[in-house]
Amino acid sequence: MIYSMTGYGRKEFQIGEKNIIIEIRALNGKQLDVNCKLAGLLKPFEHEIRKKIQEKLVRGSVDCSILILQSGSNKPMQVNTQVFKNYFQTIQGLASELNMNTTDLLPAILSLPEVVSADVAVVSEEEWNSIQPALEEAMQALVDFRIQEGEGLAADLKLRIQNILNLLEEVSKLDPERNERVREKLLKAVQSLGEELTIDMNRLEQELIYYIEKIDISEEKQRLAQHCHLFFEILNQADNNGVGKKLNFVLQEIGREINTLGSKANDATIQKLVINMKDELEKAKEQSLNIL
Repeated sequence: MIYSMTGYGRKEFQIGEKNIIIEIRALNGKQLDVNCKLAGLLKPFEHEIRKKIQEKLVRGSVDCSILILQSGSNKPMQVNTQVFKNYFQTIQGLASELNMNTTDLLPAILSLPEVVSADVAVVSEEEWNSIQPALEEAMQALVDFRIQEGEGLAADLKLRIQNILNLLEEVSKLDPERNERVREKLLKAVQSLGEELTIDMNRLEQELIYYIEKIDISEEKQRLAQHCHLFFEILNQADNNGVGKKLNFVLQEIGREINTLGSKANDATIQKLVINMKDELEKAKEQSLNIL
C-alpha cells in the first residue's frame, strides 16, 4: 500500500476547563523535519511529542500544533509588582513634570508589556495521559489521509510505467526492421562508391555485423523491462515505512536505459517512441516525489 507524504489530522477535546486543540500537517520532504508549536504548558513534554511523531510519521515536513485554551476563571495570572512599580514611578514623575492628570493610571499600567502574564505552569501527569491518546488519534487521521492520497498516486504510477512497457513493446516490434534497414543502407553506401573498387565481401560482412552489434538495443530493452517490473514489485510491497526513495532510485535506472536506447536507436520512429517514454518517466518522477 502506497502512502502519500501529505496529510492532515485534527483532534479537539476538553480536560476540565481546558480546551485542547491538536493539529498535524505533513508535506513533502526528503527527510523527517518536525516543527512543533506547543502551548507553554506542554514545553516539558516536547521531546516526547517529537519522538511519537518520528515513530508514527517516518518522513516529510511535519507541523504539529497543540493549543491549550483556558477559561478566564481558571486561567492563572501573575502581576509583576516590581515592573508595575517601575512603570508607575516613571509615569507619575513625568505626569507631575508636565502637570498632567494621573486619573485611571492603574488600567493603563496594567496593559503595558510584562506587567500581567500567565502564570508559568505545566500540565499535570493526569492531563498528559489524556493528551497522549488524542495525539495518537490526530496522527492516525493524518496516516488515513496519506493512505487515501496514496491510492491515487499508486494508480497513476502504475499507468505511467505500464505505458513505458507498452512503448517498449512497440520498439521491440520495430527493431528487426531497423536492423535490416541499417544493413541495406550501408550496402548501398558501399556500392555507390563505384564498381572500380575491389570489395572484400567477407570483410564487409564482418564490418556490418560489428556496426549492427554496436547499435544493438537488446540489452537495453531487457534491462528496461526488468526495471519496470521491479518498480511494480516495490510498489505492491509498500508499507508505512516508506518506499519513495527506492522508487526514485529505480526510476533513475529506467531513465538511464531509455536514454541509452534513444542514443543507439538510429531510427526516427523508435526515437519518437523513446520521447514518449521520457514523457511518461517525467510524470512518474513528479508523482514519486509525493510518496512516503
